[in-house]
Amino acid sequence: MFTKEAIQFLEDLKNNNATEWMHENKKRYESYKKDYHQLIAEVLGKMKPLDPTLDQLEVKNCTFRINRDIRFSKDKSPYKTNMGIWMTTNRNRKNSAGYYVHYEKGNSFVAGGIWCPEAEDLKKIRKEIAFFHDDLEKVVEDKVFKKEFGAIDVEEGNVLKSAPKGYEANHPAIEFLKLKSFTVSQKIDDKLFLDKDFAQKIAEKLILIKPLNDFLNRGLETEE
Repeated sequence: MFTKEAIQFLEDLKNNNATEWMHENKKRYESYKKDYHQLIAEVLGKMKPLDPTLDQLEVKNCTFRINRDIRFSKDKSPYKTNMGIWMTTNRNRKNSAGYYVHYEKGNSFVAGGIWCPEAEDLKKIRKEIAFFHDDLEKVVEDKVFKKEFGAIDVEEGNVLKSAPKGYEANHPAIEFLKLKSFTVSQKIDDKLFLDKDFAQKIAEKLILIKPLNDFLNRGLETEE
């Protein structure tokens, strides 16, 4: 579980997003970071027995820096005011499918899959879909999967209006092939992070995404 102190730190940071405030609250930040890493350790502890491909992951592989990259952003706030956990089978691969947990007041969620893979990886995934779309359909049509996550997320700007190059418009998996991102997500109540059984409950949700991750990673690992 997360701590009330960690959540309060993020809330206070949101209201005081400045370098000076962070320096004045360094001890609070160090305490927050300890709680953050402990939460990751708890989630990993529940996930590894369910997905052995995560066995090599350590806490440090699943964290995000609190500093924002503001080089190309109009928002110059220096710090992130949310908390994220990213767990992926191949920690050394820039693009690979995985599991994500996000805490942000009023916008907390769990997710998985792969978001906006690079061009070469997108080609590999589409090739896997083109030849083995029955496997993907089986994953997304599973009753429990559909109950929890509905369908693969369709984000504005991440879907082609027509068939991708090399594929016919009448391909039986054309709607999948048009996608440029392959993720599923589910909003969760902020209060869940304070539940003593948080890690167990989150693991039970995330593991339902494993078949989708397996399919996507299979495509990425296939040699051309």
